[in-house]
Amino acid sequence: MAKAFASQGDMTEKTITFDEVGRGVYAFTAEGDPNSGVIIGDDSVMIVEAQATPRLAQKVIERVRSVTDKPISHLVLTHYHAVRVLGASAYGAGQIIMSDTARAMVAERGQEDWDSEFQRFPRLFEGHESIPGLTWPTTTFSDSMTVYLGTRRIDIRKIGRAHTAGDAVIHVPDENVMFTGDIVEDRSACYCGDGHFGDWGRTLDAILACDVDAVAPGRGGALIGKEAVQRAIASTRDFVDSTYRPAARVAARGGSLKEAWDAVRAACDPKFADYAIYEHCLPFNVARAFDEARGIDTPRIWTAQRDLEMWEALQG
Repeated sequence: MAKAFASQGDMTEKTITFDEVGRGVYAFTAEGDPNSGVIIGDDSVMIVEAQATPRLAQKVIERVRSVTDKPISHLVLTHYHAVRVLGASAYGAGQIIMSDTARAMVAERGQEDWDSEFQRFPRLFEGHESIPGLTWPTTTFSDSMTVYLGTRRIDIRKIGRAHTAGDAVIHVPDENVMFTGDIVEDRSACYCGDGHFGDWGRTLDAILACDVDAVAPGRGGALIGKEAVQRAIASTRDFVDSTYRPAARVAARGGSLKEAWDAVRAACDPKFADYAIYEHCLPFNVARAFDEARGIDTPRIWTAQRDLEMWEALQG
């Protein structure tokens, strides 16, 4: 039987957890599905990451209502990917915040990403008919901005390219908690198809230098305590490096994408094969690593057609 492309065969419902990672700060996680965050202020609530559809967003809202009846005033999106942003309309937030780089990526490739991700991961797009269209921010920033929910301060920063060129992190100083989006993962594969391998390590260094007490990663469980944070940063770094180096060696000798695929599998399968969405991410990761190693700095736009052509090439 032919192997299913990406996560087309993954129809198993995941168990949701809702962990308090600081006073009034929560991580919504679901066994390797995209995470969201909840930050409760004096009079209102900020959500981090919208989920892929309004139907999935309702699962986050249910957890919010289990701990507070305050209105949701702000939604922060760490980057532009469809599985993170297309559920935004469910929250009714007056402010939707992205980096200006992330907004530019919505304009440049948002529809193509939606079409591509829809065919990659059908389970995450159940209820897709309720998506009103692309998600656009009401507010953008170039390097950093601060939001106050009453007396609670929330710092939103771009600290370097990694998962995408427009990644943002969200820091809650009074509890020293950070939401990293997909820059950091825990026992989940990093999706590197729009990534910047050469910058990712420096961006992880910048997060490490923040010396936070807890991290809600993009996928995987909440990381509570400095030891857990450091472990996840180290494993993310190992995943990114283990993907890029074999592909770069193949590219340097003029080898093919299929040879890069085989080399990356040989390096990564023994260490990461049991990670969530590993098989889903691997083709896109190899293709992007191979491109970057050949000097292509800006990731090429993924389309539904390009996805399938790449998959056919890798399957021989």
